[in-house]
Amino acid sequence: MKNLSTLAVLSLLALTLPLSIASDPSPLQDFCVGVNTPADGVFVNGKFCKDPKLATADDFFFSGLQNARPVGNAVGSNVTAVNVNNLPGLNTLGISLVRIDYGVNGQNPPHTHPRATEILLVAEGTLLVGFVTSNGDGNRLFSKTLNVGDVFVFPEGLIHFQANIGKSPAVAFAALSSQNPGVVGIANTVFGSNPAIDPKVLVKAFQLDPKAVLDLQNKFKK
Repeated sequence: MKNLSTLAVLSLLALTLPLSIASDPSPLQDFCVGVNTPADGVFVNGKFCKDPKLATADDFFFSGLQNARPVGNAVGSNVTAVNVNNLPGLNTLGISLVRIDYGVNGQNPPHTHPRATEILLVAEGTLLVGFVTSNGDGNRLFSKTLNVGDVFVFPEGLIHFQANIGKSPAVAFAALSSQNPGVVGIANTVFGSNPAIDPKVLVKAFQLDPKAVLDLQNKFKK
C-alpha cells in the first residue's frame, strides 16, 4: 500500500510538473494564428484562432528589427516588442522577442515581466544589467557588465534593469518565454497608477517626505 501511494504521488507530480513550469499553455495543434474576431475561430490563451486553412506565411513574419529606434524620452531607451499582438502566429507558442535601443546614459529602468523569463543578448555597446531576488531570498542583487556577444538571463517575475554605461549608443535583443510577457515598470506603476495610490501609503512604504511623493506622482501622472 505504501509503494502504491508513493507511485500515485510520483505519477501526479509527473502529470502536473509540466503545467507548473510552463509560462504559456502548450499548443495542441501545429499553430493557432491569433485573430481579433470570433468568426470561424476558437478562443485560445487570449486570442481567437484563425482557421488553419486560411493561415499564410505573413502570419508568421515580422520585419523591421534592423532599424534603430529614437531614444529621446526621459529614460533614454526604446523597446520594440514582437509579440502576439503584432505577430499573430506566435499565439500559443510561448515565445516573443524585443529589440532595445539605448542612448548614451540611457537605461531600461527597473521592471518585471509577470509571465516570462528573459534572455538578453548585447548586439552593440556595453550594458550594466541585473536583477533582484524576492524577499524570501533577501533581495539579493545579481549584476554583470555585458559587452557585445554577452548573454544574461532575468528570471520570470523578478525586478531587473539594463543601463548603457558605454560612450556610444547600445543595442540588445531579448527573447521571452511568453507570447505576451507583460511589463510592469516599477516607478511609473507605483507613482503613476490611475487612479493614484493614496500618498500616505507611499510616504510610509518608501519613507519619503509627503512633498516628494506628490512631486513623483505629478511627474509620472498619465
